[in-house]
Amino acid sequence: MRVLLTGSAGFVGAAVAEQLEQAGDEVVRVDLLIPQAHPAEVRAAPGTHAVDVRDGAALAPLLDGVDVVCHQSAMVGAGVTVADMPLYASHNDLGTAVLLAAMHEAGVRRLVVASSMVVYGEGRYTCEEHGPQTPGARSLEALEGGDFENHCARCGLALGWRTVDEEARLDPRSSYAASKVATEHYVAAWVRQSPAAAVALRYHNVYGPLMPRDTPYSGVAALFRSAIEGGDPPDVFEDGGQMRDFVHVSDVARCNVLSLRRVVDAPDESFTTYNVCSGEPIPIRRVAEVVARGTGSGMTPRVTGRFRLGDVRHIVASPDKAGRELGFTAQVRPDEGLQQFATDPLR
Repeated sequence: MRVLLTGSAGFVGAAVAEQLEQAGDEVVRVDLLIPQAHPAEVRAAPGTHAVDVRDGAALAPLLDGVDVVCHQSAMVGAGVTVADMPLYASHNDLGTAVLLAAMHEAGVRRLVVASSMVVYGEGRYTCEEHGPQTPGARSLEALEGGDFENHCARCGLALGWRTVDEEARLDPRSSYAASKVATEHYVAAWVRQSPAAAVALRYHNVYGPLMPRDTPYSGVAALFRSAIEGGDPPDVFEDGGQMRDFVHVSDVARCNVLSLRRVVDAPDESFTTYNVCSGEPIPIRRVAEVVARGTGSGMTPRVTGRFRLGDVRHIVASPDKAGRELGFTAQVRPDEGLQQFATDPLR
């Protein structure tokens, strides 16, 4: 395959490029290396095209002879402040729209796009007595009082979490999440109008070698590690009981490669979403403990009770659809991968 890969110098993009090239595929690398997403010392691989995905004229010649596009380019993170909203809208929403228009003009009709678990907002919940629930945003008053759980609307008891499948409603709770929902909607419209075929991969918490460190957009595992290396115990927000799924970057890259091969042969007007996850939920407090153990520091995480508005309590994915349709099962278990991550090279 000839694959145009946007965000090829990024954390996930570089891993995808490596696996594609090892399999003998041709990769057309595109990355602008914007400072908000890349540390200053990061350098793109030789032959990378320094093209902004918002520049359709610059993209057009790169699409010549391309079989499929793998779109990893995006501003990532939860949206540190409201002032970040224009960055997300510009790079993620507009960037995707321009890319899709350029693909249409070039006759490239197959796409794999990076999405995120954040499109779901809160995960899936149930009350043992009153059944499934759809909680709203947690109140500031409750969070300030140290009550971090979602509660049953009828009896007031804390709700239990359940895994989320791809049919769950979309309920973005941050500017980044809103941009990822928009990305999926643009792709769905393009699939119908072009016509074309696409796969959106909803990444859960990705970690692994060459993860960015010490930026507001770094993943929480990298932030825990940086704190320890600086001589401080890792700070855990809320009570540390937030359930998440951590998936290794090598598994995420492999899922992209499987998806690229699948979508090339997919019928027109097909748009499919997949959770990309380990299938082994882990509380955030445990993530901090495993990373600390891996460093050999002997530090104990510090549970702070602090919180961020817009964060969700629990979001845990079902891996079943990706396993059934793509043949994808994560190979790196979180307990093993996170301990190794403690000494992996970072950017």
